[in-house]
Amino acid sequence: MIRKEMIAMLLAGGQGSRLGVLTANVAKPAVAFGGKYRIIDFPLSNCINSGIDTVGVLTQYQPLRLNSHIGIGIPWDLDRNNGGVTVLPPYEKSDSSEWYTGTANAIYQNLSYIESYNPEYVLILSGDHIYKMDYEVMLDFHRENHADVTIAAMPVPMEEASRFGIVITDENRKIQEFEEKPKEPRSNLASMGIYIFTWSVLRDALIAKKEQSNCDFGKHIIPYCHEGGKRLFAYEYNGYWKDVGTLGSYWEANMELVDLIPEFNLYEEYWKIYTKTDNVEPQYVSLDSTIEKSIIGEGSEIFGEVHHSVIGAGVTIGKGTVVRDSIIMKDTQIGDNCTIEKAIIAEDCTIGSGVQMGVGDEKESRLHREIYAFGLVTVGENSCIPSDVKIGKNTAIAGVTEREDYPNGMLDGGEYIIKAGEGK
Repeated sequence: MIRKEMIAMLLAGGQGSRLGVLTANVAKPAVAFGGKYRIIDFPLSNCINSGIDTVGVLTQYQPLRLNSHIGIGIPWDLDRNNGGVTVLPPYEKSDSSEWYTGTANAIYQNLSYIESYNPEYVLILSGDHIYKMDYEVMLDFHRENHADVTIAAMPVPMEEASRFGIVITDENRKIQEFEEKPKEPRSNLASMGIYIFTWSVLRDALIAKKEQSNCDFGKHIIPYCHEGGKRLFAYEYNGYWKDVGTLGSYWEANMELVDLIPEFNLYEEYWKIYTKTDNVEPQYVSLDSTIEKSIIGEGSEIFGEVHHSVIGAGVTIGKGTVVRDSIIMKDTQIGDNCTIEKAIIAEDCTIGSGVQMGVGDEKESRLHREIYAFGLVTVGENSCIPSDVKIGKNTAIAGVTEREDYPNGMLDGGEYIIKAGEGK
């Protein structure tokens, strides 16, 4: 086995519960983004664009779609005999069957995979952020400073700093203190959950903390290294970075893609985002249709109006239907004469004709007020909505619904219909 200078470990087991019905049957990194991508495409593309050709992807929650999407890594040029991409689910050991119980525990359970490449450095990544980053530049910074651990960090507004792990550094960016979600932050430099470890340092820390329950990088491994006198540095990143962990931030990040000058550009020649694409026919736009400031996926058929929206592949939008400020994922069929306002509709849904979404006043969700907020209508995958019903804001629908599920043909703002077996 050829020794690798740096390999990446990509944590992609997250349930993404704050995305509600969107992640009832699919891991967050496999959720669609930007009409043709999945969230995990961004860190994977960053790896290959940064010259990293060995990536272990740690899966756990609902891994099926993620596994089939990654496959043997062909779209990212990661189908290699030596290295490439390897999916690493939890597995049964001789004495116990053990789920990954924390970010660091997941890496600890795969020490033998890392050992097999005997790398000098290990890059730890999260599978659920939208950004472009050259990890090679971060590695140069790590080397120049003779660091044991380098944490990618970015400035955040001071009022939001308590939501993050915060680093306090000296003028050379050496970390003096690390605080996990402090109530009163003393710095606004937030950890992005991207780390480069010198391999020997990481291995020792993981072994030392192996008995720690829910062992986590931010809470346990980083403080352990810091207290042990290791050299920790903060690599400051100032580009676009979005944690799409809530329905609001997920919707916002998609909507930013269709701005006139998008803050996050999917079309840069020198830093491409790669994905698995199906061979589908081109989209069809009828003579009567109107499309304005939108992304339209391949194989879609548009007979109505689409304004400021992101439409996935294989979507049909019927005659007289108006879609505005919405995300419609692949293979969803929308009937005629509908009005869809500020909705997120997942894959393989069927929406009858005459449906109105996003009507009325905003009311607090009775299901999960902190999840179903932002004035959105959220529809889980494989859902059916009958014709001629009205759906209010901050609502959630999952499963095959029928006319009688809508009192007087209406799902009021803040209400929900979750059919048995569908997640919340």
